[in-house]
Amino acid sequence: MKIDTTNAHDFINDAEIWAEIERAEAPAPELVRDVLAKARERKGLSRFETAVLLQNTAPELDYEIFSAAHDVKNGIYGNRLVLFAPLYVTNECFNRCAYCGFKADNGDLDRRTLTDEQLASEVRVLEDLGQKRLLLVYGEHPKLGAKWMAHTMQVVYDTISEKSGEIRRVNVNCAPLDVEGFRELQQTGIGTYQCFQETYHRETYKKVHLSGHKANYLWRLNALHRAQEAGIDDVAMGALFGLYDPRFEMLALLTHAAELEKEYGVGPHTISFPRMEPALGADMSYNPPYAINKHDFKKIVAILRLAVPYTGLILTTRETAEYRKELINVGVSQISAGSRTYPGAYTDPEYDRPDVQQFCVGDSRSLDEVVRDVVSQGYLPSWCTACYRLGRTGEHFMELAKKGFIQKFCHPNALLTFDEYLNDYASPETREVGKKFIQTELAKIEDEKRRSTITKRVVRIDEGERDLYF
Repeated sequence: MKIDTTNAHDFINDAEIWAEIERAEAPAPELVRDVLAKARERKGLSRFETAVLLQNTAPELDYEIFSAAHDVKNGIYGNRLVLFAPLYVTNECFNRCAYCGFKADNGDLDRRTLTDEQLASEVRVLEDLGQKRLLLVYGEHPKLGAKWMAHTMQVVYDTISEKSGEIRRVNVNCAPLDVEGFRELQQTGIGTYQCFQETYHRETYKKVHLSGHKANYLWRLNALHRAQEAGIDDVAMGALFGLYDPRFEMLALLTHAAELEKEYGVGPHTISFPRMEPALGADMSYNPPYAINKHDFKKIVAILRLAVPYTGLILTTRETAEYRKELINVGVSQISAGSRTYPGAYTDPEYDRPDVQQFCVGDSRSLDEVVRDVVSQGYLPSWCTACYRLGRTGEHFMELAKKGFIQKFCHPNALLTFDEYLNDYASPETREVGKKFIQTELAKIEDEKRRSTITKRVVRIDEGERDLYF
């Protein structure tokens, strides 16, 4: 694949971002409260307003930030929490990224690329656990191009296990492609295309991306633009926190989101915010240049929710189970569960394998344990894919979200997918807790006709029907 940045748009202006940060230094409490009042209106925040919240130092106002994020998320998405799992297809990579265990010069890493049958076996394990949404993850290697990735996507879609075992949405995290490459993925039925800039700071980017296609800052920066041009409605971005000053990364993320909205009428479908975790052969990952403590990281998550209220926020299993409980309460709308981070991990009985994985996992609980835990917190697990299959994607999805219609579709569809999970996959303990929770959620629906319609569909699922949605 030829790397051509002739028409690449360079829209990250370091000086402008730093000027916003400096202008917002040491904000007065009155200004912080003004920004929070605006945030509660669910209209988003400017870069300056985001910088104000990031640089607040009053502890009591930090807790107001957390409270506002919780309320904004619930006001838009309700108590629904989407679950998914990553599936690593290959860890072969010819990039050299200083923080990553997959880097090309890591001679201690066991390189693997799944065959079709190995991939299908991984999918069947995940289906038998109850997963419906997968994120396929790929390293970058010249011999593994877009056609091959599209083929692996089709293998996933074609793999069916017992009960209601099928993958209904395949998202992809792979290196940037050209427009034709992205079109291959679009034609095969990609859900969301996910690509993280890692760091938006050019000097840091240059220092940590030593060779390979990933060393080209502009090629990566414009990846989501090319994906949109290829017809992929839903794209996702993120930064790897720990590489550079988190204030800069946050404002750069917002700049990137605004640029997509200006060009294509819709910003990112989701934003991820992984923190650097230890990885085999990557010394930097053990000592991040900009390590972030738990309190400050929680602020980052909460402020992201306030800055981009209608964008999905994804929390990975890099964080511990206890800490994930905290973060879920400040605006997270999607979480990975039961994750393993190397090719062949789900069929491997001894899955804790530093010699093959990309990074260390902080939350190693099973999907069933995570489901039971989030229900105990009052959240409704969801594996819904209805919007994507009915064309409620991209700009259309955001229009519905901003008009308050998400809960009209998302809450009932979450109930239906959760009931399906409980019937087919849950442990007896989780099934008992979950069935009671569904009845509680149904009782909260004030409109009698709507409650009756949803209840009837729950009964149909209990009687054996599957894949019902609104």
